[in-house]
Amino acid sequence: MTDLPLSEPLRIHCTLAKRLAVMAVGVAGAVIAPTVAAQTLQPLTAAAREAHAHVLRSADNARAPFVIIDKQRAHLWLFDARGHALGDTPILLGFARGDDSVPGIGTRPIPEVRPHERTTPAGRFVAERGNNAHGQPVLWVDYDAAVSMHRAIAGQPQERRAERLASTTPKDNRISYGCINVPATFFDNILLPTSRRQLPVVYVLPETRAWTSIFDGKVAAQRPPS
Repeated sequence: MTDLPLSEPLRIHCTLAKRLAVMAVGVAGAVIAPTVAAQTLQPLTAAAREAHAHVLRSADNARAPFVIIDKQRAHLWLFDARGHALGDTPILLGFARGDDSVPGIGTRPIPEVRPHERTTPAGRFVAERGNNAHGQPVLWVDYDAAVSMHRAIAGQPQERRAERLASTTPKDNRISYGCINVPATFFDNILLPTSRRQLPVVYVLPETRAWTSIFDGKVAAQRPPS
């Protein structure tokens, strides 16, 4: 998501695909050139390691590839169906700390989304393939909240998204309206090809409660691609 001067609820005049596209494409719309390696081989955090073990032990991924996102580390790991690492990367996340989306936020005009509401929701999701209004691919994570994984884009110059991705600390990786910004090389060469073969399960670890809470409820029904 990014700042755009929209003055009326997006659902009134857009299909959901177009609404997600507006949130995924910056004013400049330019994809950030890769500034980090596609595979950084970053070790799993303690919470991510425990979640990974739980997924395999319980077969929660239902023989599908899966993604684990640790928001506190601002990092994403991708695994095949057997839990073998396919790659990992730093990412950009929602500006605000928190694990729940504000009810109805997907229908709100972007200027009305306040800074403390710009969260990346935690939970267990099944990614959904789609294209935005510019024909660019996205992987929707939380369809109703308009949260997707997509290529990192330039956005507003003052947001310094490329610099944030390239920095060695996760402290400056919170900038989006909730979407998960992925370096273009990783998105195009690893994440997208994997999802074309089989849609991954996405585990977004919480930052305000125990990681086990994401397994308390089961995944919502998957929606057909638009």
